[in-house]
Amino acid sequence: MSSPRLSDLPNGARSTVTALSAHAPQADDAMLRRLAELGFLPGEPVEVLRRGPGGREPLAVQIGETLFALRLVEAQCVEVAAP
Repeated sequence: MSSPRLSDLPNGARSTVTALSAHAPQADDAMLRRLAELGFLPGEPVEVLRRGPGGREPLAVQIGETLFALRLVEAQCVEVAAP
């Protein structure tokens, strides 16, 4: 069974980052490095605040005290703890 991804969480859900992985075709090492530099590291708490029009992208997420807008492909790279 695969780990849930940040992109799978509903609005208002909180979880913890467990890993970064390039599962989307557009994902690459540079994207994973950027996410890590932004603070999406294992053990960090993360919350999905809201989604863009139609419930898609961008995803407004909070990690630590910082808010980010992530594209769906970026959110698919962030593995989170199962609820």
